[in-house]
Amino acid sequence: MKTTKRVRQAKTLVLTQNAVLASIVVLMAFTPVGYLRLGAVEMTFIMIPVAVGAITLGEKSGAFLGLVFGISSFVQCFGMSPFGAALLQINPIYTFIMCLVPRVLMGYLCGVIYKLLTKHKKGVAVIIASFSAPVINTILFIASLMIFFGKSDFILGMRAGTENLMAFLIAFVGLNGVMEIVTTTLIAPPVAFAVEKAVKKFK
Repeated sequence: MKTTKRVRQAKTLVLTQNAVLASIVVLMAFTPVGYLRLGAVEMTFIMIPVAVGAITLGEKSGAFLGLVFGISSFVQCFGMSPFGAALLQINPIYTFIMCLVPRVLMGYLCGVIYKLLTKHKKGVAVIIASFSAPVINTILFIASLMIFFGKSDFILGMRAGTENLMAFLIAFVGLNGVMEIVTTTLIAPPVAFAVEKAVKKFK
């Protein structure tokens, strides 16, 4: 009976943590806290709670939080994000896929990377997993953007004067990509350690 009760408590705790982190993702998505927009360029800090969830709760929670992030990103396309709104007008299905799939994979892979590395050194694993979240998100987002919209007039217009695709991608990612990597790598690890410590005390 005690074992069953502990299992139920553990499951309840995980569900509660997922719910809290998902709420943070939604809160960040629809307040100025989550995005910094500079024209067509958008910088997001929502990878932080996703990375924290993937590290502290595992890859499944990372994928779930990535899904919440992806859905919120797609909702942004309905007037809140000029860049997303432009893509939505071109092809809503491709836009939906581009918003969801990279974010789900980002959360899942972040959790997998942490699980693989934590067997060796936990502190390093947390830092690398946190670093991987924005890197994976950027790579997958840019890849899907080029696959789905690379030949659209919208993207070709943005590439005007830039014949080299790699040069365009570097310019497009630019400062916002670097800042996302820096902020997530700096903030996610201490938050993840704090969450784990709080959970251990609760238990």
